Amino acid sequence: MQNVASVSASLGSMGLLRLCGVSWPWSLAAGLCMYLGTTSWKYFYIAARTAKRDLIGLYVLLRVRLSLWRFMRNGSNVPSIFSETVKRNPHKIALIYEATGETWTFTQLDHLSNSVANWARHQGWISGDVVALFMESRPLQVALWLGLAKVGVEAALINFNLRRDSLLHCVGVSRSRAIVFGAELADAMLEVSSSLGQSMVRFCTGDLDVHQLAYLVATPLDPILASMPGYTSSACILQKSMSDRLFYIYTSGTTGMPKAAIVVHSRYYRIAAFGYYAFGMCPEDVMYDCLPLYHSAGNIMGVGQCLMHGLTVVVKKKFSASRFWDDCIKYNCTVIQYIGEICRYLLSQPVRPSEKGHKVRLAVGNGLRPSVWEAFTDRFGVKKIGEFYGATECNCSIANLDGKVGACGFNSRILPNVYPIRLVRVDEDTMELVRDKRGLCVPCQPGEPGLLVGRINQQDPLRRFDGYANHEATKKKIAHNVFKKDDSAYLSGDVLVMDELGYMYFRDRGGDTFRWRGENVSTIEVEGILSSLLGQTDVAVYGVAVPGVEGKAGMAAIADADGTFDCSMFLERIQAALPSYARPVFLRLSPSVDTTGTFKIQKTRLQREGFDPRLTSDRIYFLNAKSAPYVVVDEELYVAIAEGRVHL
Repeated sequence: MQNVASVSASLGSMGLLRLCGVSWPWSLAAGLCMYLGTTSWKYFYIAARTAKRDLIGLYVLLRVRLSLWRFMRNGSNVPSIFSETVKRNPHKIALIYEATGETWTFTQLDHLSNSVANWARHQGWISGDVVALFMESRPLQVALWLGLAKVGVEAALINFNLRRDSLLHCVGVSRSRAIVFGAELADAMLEVSSSLGQSMVRFCTGDLDVHQLAYLVATPLDPILASMPGYTSSACILQKSMSDRLFYIYTSGTTGMPKAAIVVHSRYYRIAAFGYYAFGMCPEDVMYDCLPLYHSAGNIMGVGQCLMHGLTVVVKKKFSASRFWDDCIKYNCTVIQYIGEICRYLLSQPVRPSEKGHKVRLAVGNGLRPSVWEAFTDRFGVKKIGEFYGATECNCSIANLDGKVGACGFNSRILPNVYPIRLVRVDEDTMELVRDKRGLCVPCQPGEPGLLVGRINQQDPLRRFDGYANHEATKKKIAHNVFKKDDSAYLSGDVLVMDELGYMYFRDRGGDTFRWRGENVSTIEVEGILSSLLGQTDVAVYGVAVPGVEGKAGMAAIADADGTFDCSMFLERIQAALPSYARPVFLRLSPSVDTTGTFKIQKTRLQREGFDPRLTSDRIYFLNAKSAPYVVVDEELYVAIAEGRVHL
């Protein structure tokens, strides 16, 4: 706060606003409008409660913006910023690979990425070419995309869980000229080898025998890199700007095929710097990164702290709940990352001494359910949660700076236009924007759920939207006439709720909320309650259509690995915990619930199969409104429900 105060004193509030890209007359007018639109006591109440938080947020925004401006003015990019980090920390450990215990100093990582750059030049690849990387998380993956970036080649970071059509789609949509794959994924490559075609150059890292390499038409990469010089002349380094493409990261594909999101150099820096300043990290921190490096959380919010700010980052090959705290102790970690359901998985583990013997002070991530938040901090002694909201491609990221339980971020109620984001009304069934008489979007009031949008300004690195490799996919995420006539805004696709102090809470991904018995049911809220009731079990909640019935009936897919689920006890619990309209009408019990590589629940297949027992071997149950208990859905009962002979 001393830094915040000194910046404020030296620049003044109007100077801060100008540096943040907002003219002071507009901001003053916005604040005055809020004052006049509310009772004076309420305005001052909100100001008193949020001034400190808003000032810290303004300081973070200022720090990131000033750094970006400096780098853009100097013609910097991600590789050149990394070079400065290397100069400051030549012998410090940059990356630790947990799977083998190997370490890379900043100088060694720089040399390896230089070898990659020289290899790429020898291949004849030029600026704008794309190379796909398909491997499990390891430091080499960082050296590969970083080295490619040094000569202007863009990497496509492919999810290592993908197979067949999804894998081919991701390689194809990026228009990759070559693919580098890990030996551990040879079987997945074999499945698509013939479909990739002879023109696709293939390199393998890791141990494969001569026959396997020949069958895959692949060249071993490790000996090639070992033979390449670990230095490059400045003339060989292509000076791309902060607005140029760095690599592609794919969306999770929870609602269809993954989309290749474009990550430019300024976006990489912005995401990393946003986390660094917002949550008070420092170069002495050691971060435990158990998230996949094909994802922005693991590769940018995680590894980005190493490349941009000089932290040591422990790269975990694969998340392990049982090894998590032991690893943190072993490597003296002070910061951990989470996403999706990781915190819940850790809570489901048996109590062990290591969960309190660590030095972790900060957990950074998104998707921490309110029902898990306090249980996690109390049990594991982690003092600070750095929860944020943001997608790889979005321009409306927000952060929880002061530990407000359950909030994923905030926007100032005093000067809302300093950071031009907004919740706007949508039809929750169709996700269509609701507009007023002027054709503009209707802003939500506190307590009213709405779609998060961010005003687009392509000249501003904090507000630009670079979209996807597919132009049509990009167009679908842009709306016009949102804040004012002829403007454009990014559509997040996510529904949030803001309270009167400006704190925002994630409600649902677009389309997840469903309407039943005249009420809107939030799948996120119901999932959290059910998971807690069942001891942090995996649960997916979604709505399914029933012929002749208005709305969608709630269905819950529940992980029941040992087959011991008790429907009667479950019903007793939900009757006490949930209103009648939110109780699942159908249950689906299966050994596990599908999740993405970043622990997001996969619902597409579940929604498609509905409650039809002919489409799955899982056990399906129906809550009989008359006789009360859940009963097994067989083909006869399914037909009776579908024909309207059994009433819901």
